[in-house]
Amino acid sequence: MNAPFLLPEEETASEAIEAIRDELEVFDDWMERYQYIIEMGRKLPPFPPEWCNDEHRVPGCQSQVWLEAREEGGKLYFAGLSDAAIVCGLVALLLRVYSGRTCEEIMATDPHFLRDLGLVQALSTNRGNGVEAMARAIRSAAASLKV
Repeated sequence: MNAPFLLPEEETASEAIEAIRDELEVFDDWMERYQYIIEMGRKLPPFPPEWCNDEHRVPGCQSQVWLEAREEGGKLYFAGLSDAAIVCGLVALLLRVYSGRTCEEIMATDPHFLRDLGLVQALSTNRGNGVEAMARAIRSAAASLKV
């Protein structure tokens, strides 16, 4: 599985959440954390322009967000993009947690970690709702493939 699909850096979703928590704790304030999250988005694999359409669009996001999922070898891999820098970073963060995992692990990884990390509360209401909509779309893709 290659670009545009994100390969996992950590062995498990819970390890990815812990790594993100550790990385965010390095920064003293939310402006620095936002900058770090934006940088995560800039490192996403290139998303094919032909996927920037309604079929791939995530509903419920203030910005435009597109996701694509592919199953390979019993694992689900995701590609994603947003037209807003901070949201693209949030896409990268979610893909780091969920991409390259089994459907069972995706379903077992509650997106409540977004609140635990303080991300939803630190964002505007619309952005917070959008990141939760992205997490729902990822889990919905896993649920539809899980037999």
